[in-house]
Amino acid sequence: MMSSARTCEAVTELVVRPLLRADYAPVWRAMQAFTDQRTPAAPDELWLIEHPPVYTLGRSAKMEHLLRPTDIPVIASDRGGQITYHGPGQLVAYLLCDLSRLGLGVRPFVHLIENVVIDVLAGYGITGSARRDAPGVYVNAQKIAALGLRVRRGCSYHGLSLNVAMDLAPFEAINPCGYPGLGVTQISALGGPGDLAVVADALVRQFKTRAGYATVRYTAPLTLDDPAPNSPMHPQATHG
Repeated sequence: MMSSARTCEAVTELVVRPLLRADYAPVWRAMQAFTDQRTPAAPDELWLIEHPPVYTLGRSAKMEHLLRPTDIPVIASDRGGQITYHGPGQLVAYLLCDLSRLGLGVRPFVHLIENVVIDVLAGYGITGSARRDAPGVYVNAQKIAALGLRVRRGCSYHGLSLNVAMDLAPFEAINPCGYPGLGVTQISALGGPGDLAVVADALVRQFKTRAGYATVRYTAPLTLDDPAPNSPMHPQATHG
């Protein structure tokens, strides 16, 4: 049900940036710049990204959750949460949304995102669920989607990652989202499609419905002014 704030101020358009293969660090910088520069009238945007292999550390991350060294870059990010892995075959959706205009606090927005993923999975006959103690979406106690947000000036950035058809082996080098022994799974292993574009379209439709946007406008893929590749950060950078 929509809150009174959402009925008083129309939520009209969601701008979608189509699927792009891009390194994590320049996309992160672009999210920060977009959030800092957006005006109250700016429409919300959803960026669809597929990253090369990278581990990212949330603001609560502890280095002991990286269980062994690998050749995969490690980047300390400003999102919420712990450690996670991004790689080819995983759909990442960055949600740059004015939460005040949506009439949502951070926790209700997290629940909305979880329900969007659950709706997408249901369309493929997969039963997903959320957990009170650990944000994200799970199938048979295995994690299929991770969430991590940052809110600045009432607007969100970062978002969710959904495992579609990827090599899950890099998750074995971490405690996913800080939980020892947590298993992971993906849509293609559960009878769903392995095409990221197909899953991306379903996710956009469900997010439009759940958030209450009147229209969706696809525009050009994200253009990165600073396309420098991932720069591994020394693990100690996450402390202090």
